[in-house]
Amino acid sequence: MFEYLMPLLVMPTYENTLLDQTYKAAVERQIEYGGQRGVPWGMSESGYNMVDVHLTYQYRAFGVPGLGLKRGLAEDLVVAPYASALALMVAPEAACLNLQRLANAGLLGKFGFYESIDYTPSRQRRGESSTVVRSFMTHHQGMSLLSLAYLLLDRPMQKRFVSDPLFQATLLLLQERIPRATALFPHTAQLSDIRTTSGAPETPIRVFNSPDTPIPQVQLLSNGRYHVMVTNAGGGYSQWKNLAVTRWREDATRDNWGSFCYLRDVTSGEYWSTAHQPTLKRAESYAAIFSEGRAEFRRRDLIGDGDFDTHTEIVVSPEDDIELRRVHITNRSRTRRTIDVTSYAEVVLAPTAAEALHPAFSNLFVQTEIIEPRRAILCTRRPRSLDEPAPWMFHLMAVHGTDIAEISYETDRMQFIGRGNTVAAPKALNGSALAGSQGSVLDPIAAIRYRITLAPDESATIDIVSGIGETRDAALSLIEKYQDRRIADRVLELAWTHAQVVLRQINATEADAQLYGRLASSVIYANSSLRADAAVLIKNRRGQSGLWGHAISGDLPIVLLQIGDRANIELVRQLVQAHAYWRLKGLAVDLVIWNEDRAGYRQLLQDQIMGLIAAGVEAHVIDRQGGIFVRPAEQISDEDRILLQSVACAIFTDSRGTLAEQVNRRGPVEVRVPRLKPTRSHRAELPAATGLPRRDLILFNGLGGFTRDGREYVIMTAPGQVTPAPWVNVLANPHFGTVVSENGPVYTWSENAHEFRLTPWHNDPVSDASGEVFYLRDEDSGHFWSPSPLPSRGAGYYVSRHGFGYSVFEHVEGGIRSELTVYVDVDAAIKFSVLKVRNESGQAR
Repeated sequence: MFEYLMPLLVMPTYENTLLDQTYKAAVERQIEYGGQRGVPWGMSESGYNMVDVHLTYQYRAFGVPGLGLKRGLAEDLVVAPYASALALMVAPEAACLNLQRLANAGLLGKFGFYESIDYTPSRQRRGESSTVVRSFMTHHQGMSLLSLAYLLLDRPMQKRFVSDPLFQATLLLLQERIPRATALFPHTAQLSDIRTTSGAPETPIRVFNSPDTPIPQVQLLSNGRYHVMVTNAGGGYSQWKNLAVTRWREDATRDNWGSFCYLRDVTSGEYWSTAHQPTLKRAESYAAIFSEGRAEFRRRDLIGDGDFDTHTEIVVSPEDDIELRRVHITNRSRTRRTIDVTSYAEVVLAPTAAEALHPAFSNLFVQTEIIEPRRAILCTRRPRSLDEPAPWMFHLMAVHGTDIAEISYETDRMQFIGRGNTVAAPKALNGSALAGSQGSVLDPIAAIRYRITLAPDESATIDIVSGIGETRDAALSLIEKYQDRRIADRVLELAWTHAQVVLRQINATEADAQLYGRLASSVIYANSSLRADAAVLIKNRRGQSGLWGHAISGDLPIVLLQIGDRANIELVRQLVQAHAYWRLKGLAVDLVIWNEDRAGYRQLLQDQIMGLIAAGVEAHVIDRQGGIFVRPAEQISDEDRILLQSVACAIFTDSRGTLAEQVNRRGPVEVRVPRLKPTRSHRAELPAATGLPRRDLILFNGLGGFTRDGREYVIMTAPGQVTPAPWVNVLANPHFGTVVSENGPVYTWSENAHEFRLTPWHNDPVSDASGEVFYLRDEDSGHFWSPSPLPSRGAGYYVSRHGFGYSVFEHVEGGIRSELTVYVDVDAAIKFSVLKVRNESGQAR
């Protein structure tokens, strides 16, 4: 439209001339094409819904098939309001109606019409059909003003044009008559170019209708500085640069680390979470949806006589170092329901490796502060030196669409979870308000609770925002900023745009990104189907230091590619692109490429691989930690080959097909043990009289005391009656040892309690998790418990007796008496756990 009508802005037109007919025919064709596509008309050169790395809208020419000579014009559908403004000079009534239609579509902004509206399917967010390009271009506004002047002020610019003697001498050129004979124009081409948007391919997404996948499936979200990983069950981590913001451990069996949101129906007292984690409550319907730049969770829960829909969206802002978790809650029941909404995140603010090495020590340096006027929590780490930076983490919750009854806060994990409990069933969900602890707490968290009330079919929107500021003032500024719902709306919009920019930066499609996201699941969580065979693993005799000779640290996950045929270079391109994608998403991986080509001195495949890497965005990470390592296989010894294959979390070879085929390859069929079918129901019984607490102890404190002879310390615990902190007995000889707490065995080591652990030590005084467990199960009822208080506490009292070199646990459950004794051999590296079970129920069990 710009090319056809711009002359009219300054030059006169004359009836029944060739130019006059051209103007009218161009507008008619634009109107016709808009009707065929079912959108407002007016296509010209303009900005469209694509931005560069600086988030600047891109600009190019768009047109209508038949008017433009370029082929493929129907592939884009971008409508610019200034094109309709130009048409006011030719068809004022039709143009005015079209501008009104555009205004109703949301294109009218503070400074006039926005630049354009993009209907091109390939540039839309999932579930949307159009995007408004919210920018203003001066020359388009100027042309619109000139067109309005033409219509309303009786053509002032045209009068100036003809008043110049130089132009008067050539006015006859504008008065060329319409020729009587016209050339045949084939309309079939322009009609065949028209495509309907309904046939456009859907945006690639991953949908998981169950949290119970063989390994957690992950989605990576990042703005280049702040990184979030989310699993299909709702676990994950948050990182900022090289610091862990929240606590996380690789644990594919539990996946219970991350930032969570609890919901509790106050009437029934039942609680659940917005995703499957951490409460593990099953939903009537569940879906985890991963699209580029976003993770979503949808679930339907029947709680008591209540019915609730929840929809959670998780994004990272491209502009600020924050993550937004927007939760939509809808009350589908017929009565008003009061709901407690509680956020939860364990605060770290330290390098991941340092925090994992000694979490309890790391926690000591984190300080918390509750900012009640802004309904937020601030956290920082005390620096160890004057020049050490001390970033500030903030956590806030903002509720929109409903009234808030009360707000409470907590930053002490012990107060929130309660001794001996877990995040699946924390003490804080018992109905009372959060305690509001702050300051130098021993185990820092960030938790905020809002109590809201929803009428039938009423919805509320809760924005949970966590982020990092370089200084306290910067964090406070972000807290102030994200109280505004419109700012949060902008984050959701920009997250998709930024994700598209990242993909274009590495020349990848959304389908590629989904494939690389699926592969990232096997990088973050161990997946046996992509690792080396057991026959290879058992041959390895070397440790991490064996990698150093190849300039590989071994501190990061390793993805290994073995390639020997130049015809399969596409596999190299994809994995190099995947590595770039992971790096931009904050996932550090060492990509090792074995060149198994035997071409001799010509090194054709080697040159091709290096050229492919050098031509992309990965050129600067060759032979660097978290980069790409290309090694000729003939220069790697057999021992090192076995070592590399043993430590690689994923191995790909060019003899097994494409990357997608290898990622999709199914592993060995899992052998499932048939589930127990109980023959009778379990009846909760009163604890046996022998389980009552003893009172004949010296220095008895209500839970424990010494025996009369002083040789044993006896502790008695029951549900809701536990020690305020772990009480441990260290059983050891000079070369071997174990730790036993009042809740049961904890961990065992050889030679050195820190460097050579045989079983894991979690160093968690709150949940007191252990890697050593005994279970007892009644095969008739299916009821199970543990002979020590944790991890599966039975009914009644547990009595534990701790002496020099041994610990004993006694318990009676349903007529079954158990006695577990733990001790270490005086000289040998052997620990004995002796479990005695006696049936006192009077019937066969």
